[in-house]
Amino acid sequence: MNDTLQKQLGATLWGIADKLRGSMNADDFRDYMLSFLFLRYLSDNYEAAAKKELGKDYTDLSVWYAANADDIAMFEKQMRRKVHYVIKPDYLWSNIYELARTQSDELLKTLQSGFKYIENESFESKFRGLFSEVNLDSDKLGKNYTARNTMLCSIVTEIGKGLSEFPSDSDLLGDAYEYLIGQFAAGSGKKAGEFYTPQQISTILSRIVTLDSQDPSTGKKKQLKNVLDFACGSGSLLINVRKQLGPNSIGQIYGQEKNITTYNLARMNMILHGLKDSEFQIFHGDSLLNEWDILKEMNPAKKLECDAVVANPPFSYRWEPNETLADDFRFKNYGLAPKSAADFAFLLHGFHFLSDEGTMAIILPHGVLFRGGAEEKIRTKLLKDGNIDTIIGLPANLFFSTGIPVCIIVLKKCKKEDDVLFINASEHFEKGKRQNVLLPEHIDRIIDTYQYRKEDDKRYSRRVSMEEIEKNNFNLNISRYVSTAVEEEIIDLAEVKKNLDIIEETISKAKASHNKFLKELGLPELP
Repeated sequence: MNDTLQKQLGATLWGIADKLRGSMNADDFRDYMLSFLFLRYLSDNYEAAAKKELGKDYTDLSVWYAANADDIAMFEKQMRRKVHYVIKPDYLWSNIYELARTQSDELLKTLQSGFKYIENESFESKFRGLFSEVNLDSDKLGKNYTARNTMLCSIVTEIGKGLSEFPSDSDLLGDAYEYLIGQFAAGSGKKAGEFYTPQQISTILSRIVTLDSQDPSTGKKKQLKNVLDFACGSGSLLINVRKQLGPNSIGQIYGQEKNITTYNLARMNMILHGLKDSEFQIFHGDSLLNEWDILKEMNPAKKLECDAVVANPPFSYRWEPNETLADDFRFKNYGLAPKSAADFAFLLHGFHFLSDEGTMAIILPHGVLFRGGAEEKIRTKLLKDGNIDTIIGLPANLFFSTGIPVCIIVLKKCKKEDDVLFINASEHFEKGKRQNVLLPEHIDRIIDTYQYRKEDDKRYSRRVSMEEIEKNNFNLNISRYVSTAVEEEIIDLAEVKKNLDIIEETISKAKASHNKFLKELGLPELP
């Protein structure tokens, strides 16, 4: 897919959003905009599949439905088998757009019915409540039905016009959706942390976990059994992992998200990037409380195991662990993370579901590397068990939600190397207007250093033995192992004195010459 084209489409749609939302909060308008893009994707995909299914009999689907009432059930059965969903002709984007273009009074009612149909009948069961946060009766759209209908006509018409300037390509629409999520995140400040991991960081984690876990130097795995992101936000990390390996390369994708709006974004995002509903499971619930039944299996033979675990959980999240959680199978061998910071609770949750041949990469604040108390005990056990493979320090101000520098911790259950690789990437970035940016060459260097466990620059990376780490009381602060101080220039005092003597001699000669002229002019000489 042409990256330039994707950005152009994304920028066009973002311009439409900026123009139409008026005084509406950007987060509220986001849900309308992205829902309509989702409907457009579903419709394009469905109509393309219907054209193949009906062959020479294909015509406008509303016309075909009217003329072939007895064949509808069989047709829809075939469509469910091939594209995994059905959309009635009235709810297809082509009809919705026509209602908007002609300013029909029926648009709002049709959209309401259409969203309800997609949630409850289009798919088997996985998309119930998909549009629960999209309130078409909201006063934010207008004071009454007529005003809301008029506003929706404008939004749909403008989106339709914007999309008509670009090729009808499902990959393009999926990438534009991702671009818009990023743009809305940029405008959401701290709230963006709830649903978006910047693509540059997402790429680092995805490239790490898709490399062979035992010997990354051999390159990417061809297949991953399962992939898990237990704080998946809008799903960009999971999609990025799949993008690294390509379609049909992952057994099943699992995601969990606590925020209902973001949970819906993630489900739409999966479909928009070409995944069938049978290829992923996204669950709405709290990971720390482990509310997902599929993750509660106690039988080791049936336990979910994932070849890749990725996560960007909320940093230093305050939680309220109870006595029951102390005996939880995820935490009982390590202890509970403190109330003030659930960072290690998130880490241990994901680590529990990592397979013996898998790799986990998680983004956390630097505090987890050196804080004492309960966190020190957890960190020490992970180190003694040989589970911490690599620590990567990133630059400050990469996220929309915080300006603090963060780190990536790479974990494995069966680690080959008996040391920890430290990578100090904090000084390598491009300064941006609002956020700092990791360029492709910065990302490539991180991955190359991790993949080949390089130590070619003492200020950038170093492999540290467990003996040295133990001498430092299992403190993993990067500056203890990789120099982060700016090197001072070595001064050659003899050379400095020589230069000063030359300067002094030059001054003396110049002064003598100058005084000669002053004397001839009868003026007082310089002292």
